[in-house]
Amino acid sequence: MTHDPNALTNRLLLENKAWSEEILSHDPEYFHTLAKEQRPKFLWIGCSDSRVPAETVVNANPGEIFVHRNIANQVITTDFNCLSVLQYAISVLHVEHIIVCGHYGCGGVQAALSRENSGMMIANKWLLHIKDIYRLHQSELESLPAEQMFRRMIQFNIIEQVNNLAHTSMIQTSWKHRKGPTLHGWVYGLENGLIEELITLDHTAPIEAIYRFID
Repeated sequence: MTHDPNALTNRLLLENKAWSEEILSHDPEYFHTLAKEQRPKFLWIGCSDSRVPAETVVNANPGEIFVHRNIANQVITTDFNCLSVLQYAISVLHVEHIIVCGHYGCGGVQAALSRENSGMMIANKWLLHIKDIYRLHQSELESLPAEQMFRRMIQFNIIEQVNNLAHTSMIQTSWKHRKGPTLHGWVYGLENGLIEELITLDHTAPIEAIYRFID
């Protein structure tokens, strides 16, 4: 039997065609209307994990959510990829909400809690930011059983990324001039498909002086 090396990708193309035909059967103008512009109210900063697709887990349609994903849903202020997405979402799309969504069982967080793998040099540097979060909460985390510690560490990571957003000049400027967007930290349960809100910050949130910008 000859193995077709493109069988998997061909299946995706066929599924795409079937999906498009299904949409058009209900609304012939759907893609024409969608192509004109995007006006999402949400920016989603999520984990790259294939089990947590942003639109799917909240049952959203194309055009509703502006999405950025990376390993372990990080907001790192030297990551120009994330920052450019953030700037576009705030300054051009004028999103009303920014959601940082992590998930229980996150492989990135689990790797950060382990010793570094010498064969993963780039990933190690990325995960170092999560190790710093562990150091900040080490006393509480080490008092917990292993599974609870892992889940709590995932929560701490999400909360820290929301605070990182609040510490950017883009968010603080937007809060000053248009009182938005609202920031949310969510955690998704792989075991049940449900989302829990961990933290919400809006323009009234206190920011420590050391993180505030002078303008």
